[in-house]
Amino acid sequence: MQPLNNDQRRETVNTRQRYEAFRAAKARIDGYRGSMVWSPTKGTDYLLRSAYDEPGRRRQKSLGPRSAETERVKQEFDIGREEAKQRFEAAKAVLERQGAVNRALGLGRVPLTGARIIRQLDDVGLLGKGLRVVGTHAIYAYEAVAGLFADPEVTTTEDIDLLYDARRELGFIAQGEIAEAGLIGLLKRVDRSFERTRQDFRAVNQDGYLVDLIRPDAKPPWKEVRESLADAPGDLAAVAIEGLEWLENAASFEAVAIDERGMPLRLIAVDPRVFAAHKLWVAQQPSRDPVKRARDRAQAQAVARLVSTELPHLRFDGPELRMLPKAVFEAARPLFEAALRPG
Repeated sequence: MQPLNNDQRRETVNTRQRYEAFRAAKARIDGYRGSMVWSPTKGTDYLLRSAYDEPGRRRQKSLGPRSAETERVKQEFDIGREEAKQRFEAAKAVLERQGAVNRALGLGRVPLTGARIIRQLDDVGLLGKGLRVVGTHAIYAYEAVAGLFADPEVTTTEDIDLLYDARRELGFIAQGEIAEAGLIGLLKRVDRSFERTRQDFRAVNQDGYLVDLIRPDAKPPWKEVRESLADAPGDLAAVAIEGLEWLENAASFEAVAIDERGMPLRLIAVDPRVFAAHKLWVAQQPSRDPVKRARDRAQAQAVARLVSTELPHLRFDGPELRMLPKAVFEAARPLFEAALRPG
């Protein structure tokens, strides 16, 4: 683990604050989507508010005939939208300058392809609401909050794992652009070369970057669960993997991380204590590839050490971990205790 230096710590704080301002400005301008115009009907001007709903259909609503009140409404809308646009452009420019500073200080961590995928999921409302980041990319969230860099041997990756929450009824999510495109369609917005492989839970781009959609085993086994985010043809179907129910039941862990260009992004992973316990359990499975077992163990040890030394408020004996099987919990306990021993 490498702690941040004073300059890096200062600019990490600046990045978080400026990213928060950017997101607020973006949310404000999003509130002004559509238009407000006068439309003549039978010799009378009516004020129409036009916007697009979630399924992408254009909706129009009459706010009434031209009057002092509707004139005021339109004027306030036009002024508010222009102010929101100016604030957004200013916040965007500040964030781009911050990105240059972050690159100069070596703060960029999240691989660019992974960062673009995560931003796309966030933009359409899936991040933390049906999908969370697990696997190696989750470590970028943990180190961002802890204020240090994990060793490259445990963070280097050319793939991303997305945990599909099988408990959620995603009908309210899988609509509009998501229903039409599916997860594979969202990936193609990031990189047009993404294609689903023969393994229908996986997509790959021309550079060999992999995206896996995973979910826990159904319990009971005969329980029907939705495997895809949408009914779009050729969409990814989540593969069931033993042990993921612990990650599914874990609390979310949110962080602002920084990608290779120095630009911030929101990451929503799972509780790092559960991550470490699960990784250790995976490393102990006889069927696991020996090379991957060694990496799993190294990641479990690294995250346990990070939590114990930098995030001590996340106690390993906390009530949030009661969802772990007793054997898994007890096997992981020495990882956290060893991190606190001198030397």
